[in-house]
Amino acid sequence: MNLPSNFLWGGAIAANQVEGAWNVDGKQMSVADVATYKPQLDVKDYKRNSAITEKEIKRAINDKKVKNYPKRRGIDGYHHYKEDIKLFAEMGFKVLRFSIAWSRIYPMGDEMKPNEKGILFYQSVINELHKYQIEPMITISHYEMPLNLAIKYNGWSDKRLIDFYVKFAKTCFLSFPDVKYWLTFNEIDSVTRHPFISAGIIPDRSENLLEDEYQALHNQFVASAIVTKLAHEIIPDSQVGCMLTKLTTYPASCKPEDILTTLNKNIMNYFPADVQVKGKYPELILQYFKDNKLSINMTNRELKLIKENTADFISFSYYMSMIAAADEDGLKMTSGNTIVGGQNPYLKATEWGWSIDPVGLRISLIELYDRYHKPLFIVENGMGTNDKLEKDKTIHDQYRIKYFKEHFIEMKKAVSSGVNLLGYTSWAPIDLVSASTSQMSKRYGFIYVDLDDQGNGTGKRYKKDSFYWYKRVIDTNGKEL
Repeated sequence: MNLPSNFLWGGAIAANQVEGAWNVDGKQMSVADVATYKPQLDVKDYKRNSAITEKEIKRAINDKKVKNYPKRRGIDGYHHYKEDIKLFAEMGFKVLRFSIAWSRIYPMGDEMKPNEKGILFYQSVINELHKYQIEPMITISHYEMPLNLAIKYNGWSDKRLIDFYVKFAKTCFLSFPDVKYWLTFNEIDSVTRHPFISAGIIPDRSENLLEDEYQALHNQFVASAIVTKLAHEIIPDSQVGCMLTKLTTYPASCKPEDILTTLNKNIMNYFPADVQVKGKYPELILQYFKDNKLSINMTNRELKLIKENTADFISFSYYMSMIAAADEDGLKMTSGNTIVGGQNPYLKATEWGWSIDPVGLRISLIELYDRYHKPLFIVENGMGTNDKLEKDKTIHDQYRIKYFKEHFIEMKKAVSSGVNLLGYTSWAPIDLVSASTSQMSKRYGFIYVDLDDQGNGTGKRYKKDSFYWYKRVIDTNGKEL
């Protein structure tokens, strides 16, 4: 059960949840900057927490109060990144996955020239990582596209977004040529679950939302293929991965109808990886388009690009599993990572309703490797909880240590069974603003950040008990387990 000696341990963050400084050094608004914290809603009500309308977007543009929009402030990582990277280095990180805010490099998204101050900022971040021998892994698009592209073009439903994204990605490759690992889109399959956050589609503006979502997804497939080719040309030793939300689903019973429902859910979850790894649309998906009368504009040239420029490796997020049934009336429904599904009665759940399923991680790894025969990378996995800062500024989070230990054991079992796993980055190594609920109180980190849901606090960083435990895990390459 030993891990490879070159196994990449680390953590993962996103610019829109960490950086803040939403209007500093030329940056303009992104889709994340209009997300509000909604204390009146149940935190388990994912759909309402992530909902957005054109009217709300217009209101947000005119509202300059950072207090109302937590992702505009994040944890002020824009000014604390050196301090934070030093803490990651102390834990022994081999890799840090982070994203580049598109609206820092091309503030409006469709202008001709990049914002040099944005490029200089990320060059400084990368230099700081290299100072500690930490490998950068960059997500090019992680739920933070320029708001202008959503308003002006209705996001990725418009093919012109392909050229805008390619220009942005090419600027990144030319500006940061010493970065080896790249991911094109975070959780690319999520377009059909939260189209505004993932693809800049304003739902109440679309005449046929489902068609717009799948057109946007296709356009992202094309863009991903083009920039994969570009990365290999500009940075010859680069590795470009796709990124999937691994939504492992089990049947609620052995009733054939429940198994069929579950099979269909899992096929839809895999399909974006099928396209990016196998290089073509599955026949079942093309039939789904026909059955639902979805007219997706895809050209022979685009399909050829997808075929010829597949992903070098598969990265994915894994937090929880769900159950499914043909008749959902008998299921207890709960939230998960960008989805709502059945709660497994055999599993415990977090305070936010996410099932805790370590064995599901091993199942996911084996299924992915058996299906694609490509190297895998776990780039998100973690547990959001309420943590208590004690009077002596310590945080005793044994529950988090238990969560990670159980998942790491199953991860090692998968590797011992033959899975080729490149590395693991926890979500998130430092507390940040939650993607789904825009909360600070939903804490993931090994490092506590003294801020609350309203942005009150000192912003100081404190090491949790799990900080020292994860350091030992990395130091021993998992033998600590």
